[in-house]
Amino acid sequence: MTVVADTKVDCLGLFCPMPILKTREAMKTLRTGQVLEMTSDDPASEADMKSWSAKTGHEILAIERDGPISRFLVRKTR
Repeated sequence: MTVVADTKVDCLGLFCPMPILKTREAMKTLRTGQVLEMTSDDPASEADMKSWSAKTGHEILAIERDGPISRFLVRKTR
C-alpha cells in the first residue's frame, strides 16, 4: 500500500530541534487522519520523531532511508 502525503515538510539542512518544530507546526494545519511527509538529513531525526510521536500520539506510518536522508510519514491522530 502506498501512502500519499497530504502535505510535505522539507527539513533538509536543518538540525534539532527545527525538524520537530516544523513538523509540529505543519501538523496543526492537518485534519485528523491526514498524513504529513517530513524529510530530514539530521542524524537525530529518527530518534526525535519517535520520541515526539510517542508524546503527541501521532502515528508514524513509515521511516525510509536513502543515504543520509530520512523520510517520515506521520498520520495525525487527533
